Formats: sequence, C-alpha cells, structure tokens
Amino acid sequence: MLAISHLSIHFGGNYLFDDISFVIGTRDRIGLVGKNGAGKSTLLKILAGEQESEKGAVSKPNEYTIGYLSQDIVAARGKTVYNEAATAFKEVLEMERRVRDISEELTNRTDYESDEYSTLIHKLTDANEKFEMLGGSTMRGTIEEVLKGLGFVQSDLDRLTDEFSGGWQMRIELAKILLTKPDCILLDEPTNHLDIESIEWLENFLKNYEGSVVLVSHDRAFLDGVTNRTIEIQNAKIYDYKAAYSVYVEQRAERREQLISAAENQQKQIAQTERFIERFRSKATLATRVQSRIKLLEKVERIEVEDEDNSAINFKFPEAPRSGLVVAEAENVTKRYDEKVILKGVNFALERGERVAFVGKNGEGKSTLSKILIGTESAEGKVTIGTNVKIGYYAQHQAEMLDPDATVFDIIDRAATGEMRLKIRSLLGAFLFSGDAAFKKVKVLSGGEKSRLALAKMLLEPVNFLVLDEPTNHLDMRSKDILKLALLAYDGALLVVSHDREFLEGLTEKVVEFKNQSLKAYPGDITEFLRIRKLDSLKEIEAKTALQNLQNIPEQKSTAQLSREEQKVRDREMRKLEKKVSECEKEIETLENSLKDFEKQMETDGFYAQAGFKKVLEDYEGTKKNLALKMEEWETAQMELESFAD
Repeated sequence: MLAISHLSIHFGGNYLFDDISFVIGTRDRIGLVGKNGAGKSTLLKILAGEQESEKGAVSKPNEYTIGYLSQDIVAARGKTVYNEAATAFKEVLEMERRVRDISEELTNRTDYESDEYSTLIHKLTDANEKFEMLGGSTMRGTIEEVLKGLGFVQSDLDRLTDEFSGGWQMRIELAKILLTKPDCILLDEPTNHLDIESIEWLENFLKNYEGSVVLVSHDRAFLDGVTNRTIEIQNAKIYDYKAAYSVYVEQRAERREQLISAAENQQKQIAQTERFIERFRSKATLATRVQSRIKLLEKVERIEVEDEDNSAINFKFPEAPRSGLVVAEAENVTKRYDEKVILKGVNFALERGERVAFVGKNGEGKSTLSKILIGTESAEGKVTIGTNVKIGYYAQHQAEMLDPDATVFDIIDRAATGEMRLKIRSLLGAFLFSGDAAFKKVKVLSGGEKSRLALAKMLLEPVNFLVLDEPTNHLDMRSKDILKLALLAYDGALLVVSHDREFLEGLTEKVVEFKNQSLKAYPGDITEFLRIRKLDSLKEIEAKTALQNLQNIPEQKSTAQLSREEQKVRDREMRKLEKKVSECEKEIETLENSLKDFEKQMETDGFYAQAGFKKVLEDYEGTKKNLALKMEEWETAQMELESFAD
C-alpha cells in the first residue's frame, strides 16, 4: 500500500496540488487524468521519489518497490537487448554467478574427502535451490515472452540496444520494469510508441498483474481495458472515482452538473450577504451583525468549476478541392534499406474520398509506404499521384522541427498566405492557443502543444489527400476529440497511421495490416479488423488450411499481389458475404426462438389431448429442418468469409 498524505506543490506561482491525500491499494489499477499541465506527470515523479513535494509525504512499507516509466528515458548502450532486459533479474544473475564460481572451484579441487570440499557442495546446493526459487531456470523464457509481447522478434534479442530508436528504447525500459515485478508500476504514456498488438499484450499483462498500477494515458480503450479506478486532477485538487475511464466520464458529468448548481446557489447567497453588508454598513445598531456577515463571507470556501473549453468544437478542415478518381497508387513497390527488405512487391491504391487506416507492428513499413505515396521517400516499382491532388502530411517529427525561439503566433503567421492570414487567431483558438498562449515560445510548449501547433500549421492550405502519421501521440483527450470530429467531417481522401484504437474507431472504411513485407486489407473500421484478427488462432488457421485442401479451395492471393480492380472485386465479395452471414444469424435467432415457443407448448399439461397437437408437431419438425439448413448456409458463408481474411 502506498499512502499520499496532504501533498502540496507550487509551479509558476500556482498550486499544482493543494493538500491532496489518497491511498493506492495492492490491486488498484488507477488512471490519472486531467487536462495538459494539470500535474499528472509531476505526481508520478513524486510517487516514484524522483521529485520532492513542498508539503506532505508519500509513505510506503519497508521493502516496497516501485517501477517508473517516464516519458524521458535514458537510452541503454553497449548491451544486447536480451542482456539489458536481464538486468531486471539482478538477484538471479548474482546467484547464477555464485553457482558458476562455486562449480569452477569444485572442478579445480581434488580433496574430495575434506571438510572444505563438503562445505562447498552444501553451498552449491543452497545456491542452486535459491537460483531455482528465484525463477532462474525460467528466466530466459520469461524475458523472451515479455520482449516479444512488446514487439521484439527473436533476431532482435542479440542486437545491441544502440541500434534501436527512442521508441524501441522505451520498450526495453518498459520490459525491465515489468520483469522486475515491483509492488507498484507507474507508467507515463506507455502506449505512445507501441503498435496495436503490443498495446493489447500490455493491456492483458497489466490486467492480470499482482501488484498495483498507476498510469497516465490518452488512449481511452487502454484505460478502460486496464483501470478500475480514475483519479482526476483539477484545480489543484483530486477527485477519486471507483470506476474505469468511460464510467468516470459519465460520473464526472453528473458531478459537474451538481457542482455548477451548488456554485450558482453559493453565488446567490454571497450576493445576498454582500447586499446586506453594503446596505447596513453605516447603521451603528446593526454593526455587530454586519461584522459577523463580513467574517462569515471571508470564511466561505468558494466552489470552483473548471471551465470547459468549447472554443474548438466548431473547427473544420477546409473543403477539399476535387481530384481525379485515383488519388495515389503504388504498383509492385519494393523498399529496402541496404540488405533489409521492408516492403516487397506491394500494391495499394486510394480513391477520392476513401478513408484508410494503416496498422501493424512498428518497423513493418506503415510510415515508409506513406512517405513513398506522397513522394518524400523513393522505392522500386511504380507510384502514381492522381490529377489535381494536393497533399497534406503530418508526422510526429514535424512537431520537433518547429523553430524553438519562435512564438506560436509566429509559426502560423510565417506559413499563412492569402485569406488565411486574416484567420490566424481563429485557427490558433481552434487548436486551444487563445489569448496569451498564442505568444508562448515553442521551446516552452509541452509535447501535446507542439503536436497541436504542427497540425494547425498543416491546415493552412486546402488539401484533398491527407496523410497523418501517429497524429494522436502527445495529444490530450480533448484535442484528440477535436481532431477526430474534424476528420469525420473532412471530405478528402484520408490515410492515417495510428495505434490508437479509440481514435480509429468509426474513422475509416478500410484497415490495411502490414506484416512480413506485405499488406492485407480488411473492409470496415478498426473494431471489425480486431474482431476478425482475434479469430486467427493457430488451430483455426490450421483448420482452415485443412478445409481448403479437402474442398480444393484455391489459396487466396495476398492483397499485396492484387491489382486495384481485383481488390475492389474482393472487397465487394467480402461485403456480400458479411451481409449474408448477418442475415443468416438473424434468421437462425428467429428460428431458435420459434422452436422454444413450440417446446413451451409441448411441455404444457394436456398438450397431446388437444385437437391441433399433430399440426404443432409437424411445424416443430419443419422448423428444426429449416434451422439445420440455415446453419449449413451460415457455416458455408462464414468459411468463405474467413478464407478471404487469411
């Protein structure tokens, strides 16, 4: 148990926390939420012991351990990925060295009958037992399981950590924390550099973890999947909800309504008291009562309601100019870096107004193909950009390339031309840079603020082909909502690379998965994609392959090998099959309900004495036959649909 008592800290002349207290229980899964700058990361640092509070204390039992993943990690150097992860097993490694040292000493001795030799044998036995008790024999398997869960492949484990980017360095650090198995895990934006599969693995790991978890994340689906408690930081206070994020949002709305009502009532009472004081201040006979009211007014603790910023709700992308039917097309594209092949002979096309999500593990080529399509990256094969296509491109690194000494206003003012120069303040306001915030220097902005500014800069010209590479990293939930609402209303072609399930939900009409240098397209949004992918257990894949062999069903082409016309035909067939499966399921449900009704009639007393019982039995048997036929029809359609998904 971790106890936080009367914590207070100032920042920039204001309280970040003012006398806050709460307790973290053994199996608590806490999501820390609040707007940017509320103090979420600061609170994690205080809990981790990396920052001191001005007042109050963090209390924990002796031997209590904390694992902390910050947004700013120190990159590991000079070790392989496996060896760096293995440092989490410090005690096991020390015991392993002890076993090795004693074994070597025994090998070099010949005094087998001596007391010293016997003592060494006992020491070796004790060391081996402790090594086993600490999990030494399963250490390698455990390390590999965690590293692979976080996206590393077997060949990565023997590579030096120096070869990996910052996002992969974060994964190594996260692996070490998980392998250490601390009593409390503190995670600051752990999903920012993870792909969807790794996020799902981490979500399952944390749900089943024996200790407590406190995390800051802007991924709603991740918060809902992991947490059972939400602590909101607002106006230097905390509000503790015994619920996951989605339920917290509902409860918070109710609390806010109650708070607004209480604040309005309080203001009425204050105004009434002030009128009394002002009216009778000069009357000597009422001086005592006036002074009493003044003192009472001074003691009133004002109810504060945090302002909801609705300024950006009406933000919209400029209307997309009309382009040709095909916006961008890649034919037989191969991309390699030195000897490493990232994409091999892939085909992809995007049509006017089409909305596609690129998903898959990091390093599989999502961002690479995006850059190839817009012409900032070269590749083998043919890439065609359609007629009158105007490209808008956002990637996370663009936020880091902004001039650090320029103000927010300067960045937009320099990029704006024509009529957009008249709309600079409106655009900045839409991205939550209103008032004095427009004159902040870039170097003092948070990661989320820089991302918002880079997005705002991108929107200064109308485009009809929008490419967004991880647009939600570092955006808070409100900013993500604003961006998603604007994208839903955007009428151009959209290509988005993202690992954020909640952000992608309902946003696109097709998901393209990158895997093994190839692409596979799935009609529908991310929810439908995940539904299909979760069916792909090894046994089911083997069963489908065996079924194809028995029925002589030809193996489907990879979608990387399909032409654009073939892909359109394939998508149409999949939609027909999906409709067929859905219709069958509804009819099956109706038939099953009919059977239940017949069975209820047949179970009633005196049923077989009734005049029409034979007709009921005939209808019952007919319904059973119809159900069997409909089940066969459903199975056939379902197998055909699953063969498309493979």
